[in-house]
Amino acid sequence: MLAGLLPQHIRDLIMSKDIEAITTLLHTYQNALNTSSLEDALSLYAPDPVCMPPNSPSFVGPAAVRTAYESFFAAIKFDVKFDIQEIVPVAPDWAFARTNSEGVSDVKGRGKGREANQELFVLKKVGGEWKIARYAFSTTKAMGE
Repeated sequence: MLAGLLPQHIRDLIMSKDIEAITTLLHTYQNALNTSSLEDALSLYAPDPVCMPPNSPSFVGPAAVRTAYESFFAAIKFDVKFDIQEIVPVAPDWAFARTNSEGVSDVKGRGKGREANQELFVLKKVGGEWKIARYAFSTTKAMGE
């Protein structure tokens, strides 16, 4: 409610700082994936995270999300680049971001292949820092590709 009392130029400045911080968060997440850094990836999540990969039940809570990333990193080596399509702050402590990613994944036992996904991040400000509260992704490759 306080945001409505602030002059527009102050609200714009706050929003631009939020967009900058979220952009940094998304680039840090990309780097955590590409380096298979479990702790770096998990540090970007809110305390009540949900990860929703395709063809799988949701991973709800810190322990389940940790298990998901342990499995991802044990099975797949990523080399992907995120292209941020939009970042939309919707409240002082909530925002969403939509990205596309492309690159190569090296799946153990199957070899390298082209990786192409679309991602939706729901972000929550926790202790003054933007964190991933919800994360969903799906492939943009055609079936059988």
